[in-house]
Amino acid sequence: MNILVPIKRVIDYRVKIRVKPDKSGVETKHVKMSMNPFDEIAVEEAIKLKESGKANSVIVVSIGENKSQDIIRQALAMGADEGILISTENYEDSSVFNPLNIAKMLETVIKDKKIDLAILGKQAIDSDNNQVGQMLAALLNWPQGTFISELDIFDNKIKIVREIDGGLQYLELNLPAIVTTDLRLNQPRYPSMPNIMKAKRKPLEIINVDDFLAKNNIEINRNLEILEVNPPKERISGIKVTDVNDLVNKLHNDKKII
Repeated sequence: MNILVPIKRVIDYRVKIRVKPDKSGVETKHVKMSMNPFDEIAVEEAIKLKESGKANSVIVVSIGENKSQDIIRQALAMGADEGILISTENYEDSSVFNPLNIAKMLETVIKDKKIDLAILGKQAIDSDNNQVGQMLAALLNWPQGTFISELDIFDNKIKIVREIDGGLQYLELNLPAIVTTDLRLNQPRYPSMPNIMKAKRKPLEIINVDDFLAKNNIEINRNLEILEVNPPKERISGIKVTDVNDLVNKLHNDKKII
């Protein structure tokens, strides 16, 4: 069984986000970048399946600038076998790479690499769209399991536990399939120094996005437009009350709630 894990380079989750003065997006210059945390969990799960003998190979793919090679090398150091970068370096309009167009491109990679299971992070922490996994499953007409917190494979089927508003849902899916990971699925490992050195010798294919689109006859359109990006409003500090009567008084007289 071959597993594909799409990964994305995003602003590190520990960095305080700053909106650009023209409100066209967030500032990414001179900002620490890292692998999307949910994608890191997906990579770890794929490697665990390979280590348990339930998968033959783990391929990671990223669609982005050439700097995305660093997160691919990280995934290779964790234990992935092969990396693919579809380079959007110097592409005229990077906003065209929205969830639907990304799903179209991943569909081609899955078919080309004869993938049996695609494990994606449930969402990227930069845009928080939570759409690529579902769109990819629809394009391929594959069963899907989103927000999974447990995963097991047996008899060409996968058994998953997914988190829903009402609790947990247990599902069994036929392979090939698409799953997206939640935070509680696993704890990603830290690559050891020997594995970091080995990762430098593992194959990493870099494909120009124009060549990729032309070769596979993929049409992408700018069907999503960002009008404006604004920071969240600052929270108003709370107040302390002395007792229940004081609380009721403030709710009644100040806030007009009761």
